[in-house]
Amino acid sequence: MSPELKILQMHILVLLLTLFSCTYNSHGKYILEGSAVYDPNNYMILTNTTKHSYGQAFNNVSTSYKNQSFSINFLFGIVSEHKQQASHGMAFVFSHTRSLPGASSDQYLGIFNERNNGNASNNVIAIELDIHKDEEFGDIDDNHVGMVMRLSIVYSHIDKQLNVSLCPAEFIVPPNKPLLSLNRDLSHYFSKETYLGFTASTGSIRALHYMLIMQPFNGLTYPPMEFGVVPTLPPYPRKASDRTRTILAVCLTLAVFAAFITSGIGSAFYLRHQKVKEVLEEWEIQYGPHRFAYKELYNATKGFKEKQLLGRGGFGQVYKGTLPGSNAEIAVKRTSHDSRQGMSEFLAEITTIGRLRHKNLVKLLGYCRHKDNLYLVYDFMPNGSLEKYLNRSNTNENQERLTWEQRFKIIKDVATALLHLHQEWVQVIIHRDIKPANVLIDQDMNARLGDFGLAKLHDQGFDPQTSRVAGTFGYIAPEFLRTGRATTSTDVYAFGMVMLEVVCGRRLIERRAAENEEVLVDWILELWEKGRIFDAAEESIRQDQNRGDIELVLRLGVLCSHQSESIRPDMSAVMRILNGVVQLPENLLDVVRDEILKGRSEKSLELLFDVNSSFATLAFTSSFISHGR
Repeated sequence: MSPELKILQMHILVLLLTLFSCTYNSHGKYILEGSAVYDPNNYMILTNTTKHSYGQAFNNVSTSYKNQSFSINFLFGIVSEHKQQASHGMAFVFSHTRSLPGASSDQYLGIFNERNNGNASNNVIAIELDIHKDEEFGDIDDNHVGMVMRLSIVYSHIDKQLNVSLCPAEFIVPPNKPLLSLNRDLSHYFSKETYLGFTASTGSIRALHYMLIMQPFNGLTYPPMEFGVVPTLPPYPRKASDRTRTILAVCLTLAVFAAFITSGIGSAFYLRHQKVKEVLEEWEIQYGPHRFAYKELYNATKGFKEKQLLGRGGFGQVYKGTLPGSNAEIAVKRTSHDSRQGMSEFLAEITTIGRLRHKNLVKLLGYCRHKDNLYLVYDFMPNGSLEKYLNRSNTNENQERLTWEQRFKIIKDVATALLHLHQEWVQVIIHRDIKPANVLIDQDMNARLGDFGLAKLHDQGFDPQTSRVAGTFGYIAPEFLRTGRATTSTDVYAFGMVMLEVVCGRRLIERRAAENEEVLVDWILELWEKGRIFDAAEESIRQDQNRGDIELVLRLGVLCSHQSESIRPDMSAVMRILNGVVQLPENLLDVVRDEILKGRSEKSLELLFDVNSSFATLAFTSSFISHGR
């Protein structure tokens, strides 16, 4: 096609297609032309099973994109008549009109025809999803990707830059690096009335072109797209004659196989060995973790035997293993692919910790998908989780107790990890399941935060979206239960609870009498009010030289786990307090106690730095006049 069409070409052949069950726009929003229809599931199908067909679907409401930045995300899929041959493809179109009359049903993708192609008056911008290498138009290659795809289009009016990203639909966010870029001012191609639409054509090879879901947004952002269970689209409908030919071909293949079965035994073993090898695709490199062969993990864990089992949770089992050849010790988490929760956690781990490298985060080495199971491979933590070191009623009497120095370092390690997730990485990551069981201890007694199965991420400077409430009872912040909106402050709440557990060696809630339960935070507050907060620490670590640090962590833990979200400090303030750069105010108990009695927050925290002093002080500012002080 002529360069004046401003078309970015991508060559995509979708051989095996799966479809997320998402609700598409209502019929009334799109004007359908040609063979475009809605199927009973409310998905838009642009072409049918006839040759030389085309379809168009344009939004009947115009949008002004002139001098605007924008981002558009959508899912699409193509089911071709033949796996080895492809039809022409489809396109995403910006047009001044709600239809493109006279479109060809062949190589022009349902946009133009041979006569009007290249006309300067067209003013159409199209993103080609071209699945056929057409020498006539000088197509660059015939690369194919075999799965449902997500296309993200972002245009910066300020930078005059159009970026197009392509990735598998399962991933919540697109890759950081765009697949194609165009540096050009597109403003004069947009009018006050610009219509979004989709076109497709088949030519001599029949295909079904599906438009699944679209999300247009103002501004330069890649909003996350979350999905549930992934159903499978029906295969391309076959005629009776096709089925007959298929049956004859299968019978012939079986006959030939039976005749040469003896000589083929050696080849069968060779092919089986080759089949076990996993192919590392380009998009997997983009997201970081390595793809392990199932045979490699099977051998490493001695067939996933019971004696290799390290632990068992609600969504799978964790096995210890040793990689053949390197003798590297690993931990392999196995979950079910059929489980919606298991698949969601699997993808959350891949898209978050799979791209992170930090000394206080458990390293994800790779993954594997085999039959109905999903496998995540981590560095092995020989000292297990923090939970086993805390004073529990079912703890082994011979279990080594942590010293105060070890506990203080573990607290700082977890705080460092959360600071990296919340403020130092390119996106904000909210863990949503901070607890001692998810803090693992390596051979040098360093703490590493793990299990990102419930993690959520969003761009810096943007508010997180609401989601279902998830986490562990006792560590879930009260505002998360009310609003369903997880923030960095909800992680701070859970971290505060962990700090108190580490120092006190007690559960968050303990039964003290037949019907009475004692809440850890309330118990510490009572001791604090009596001037005996040091007595809350586990007896084995109560030493005079540790008194200052222990009381600091206890007060900070109460502050971080405060019921009011605005009272809690962020992780950068927490790190400065733990490192002695910032001090807690003298009236901290009064402020905390007042906020508990009031039942809601009217105060906020801010850091005030005294330029005349070598120390910074953490102070509270109030929007009201205190009573009695």
